[in-house]
Amino acid sequence: MKRLALSLLLLASLPAFALDKPAAPAAAGVQKYTIDNGHTVITFGWNHFGFSNPTARLEKIDGNILLDAADLTKSSVTVTLPLDGLHTGVEKLDAHLKTDEFLDATKYPTITFKSTKVEKAGADGLKITGDLSVHGVTKSIVLNAKVNKIADNPMMKVPSAGFDADVVLKRSDFGVIKYVPAVSDEIPVHITLDSHLAK
Repeated sequence: MKRLALSLLLLASLPAFALDKPAAPAAAGVQKYTIDNGHTVITFGWNHFGFSNPTARLEKIDGNILLDAADLTKSSVTVTLPLDGLHTGVEKLDAHLKTDEFLDATKYPTITFKSTKVEKAGADGLKITGDLSVHGVTKSIVLNAKVNKIADNPMMKVPSAGFDADVVLKRSDFGVIKYVPAVSDEIPVHITLDSHLAK
């Protein structure tokens, strides 16, 4: 009888501890991701006197993302683009674009971007406002971005995040005015970016 009473007492007390669900883990919050230079590229193009539409790539990209996967509006991005990573596929054109007629890479060797605001735009879109510095001039621009994927990278086995973004810039806004408007003032820019959780 005593054993039965003890068993009933233990059973009655189970909901107080054994059946309680464990608390959910706290959200990770903002984490630092480094930009994967091997899988990130920025391309831009222009119209050349109405005859053709050449493109160039900025292939050296230094920077990081402070990413809050649970609330992307709390995220930010900082990027530096050394102009020695500018390539068109034509060495003479590369050199010409870096002269003082255009980007003046000797005086202004880098392009930089630092976000000031991130807003949601639809299910997987973002509007990233930030300060872009080119040719010694800083202007606020808005990148229209898309979240490609935020997940563990299957090869590197680390949390990763990928994005694409587009913007159209006016080079005259940054003091790069040679041959405008015969060589187009408006420059469409496309960014594809991969990043990994910093160790």
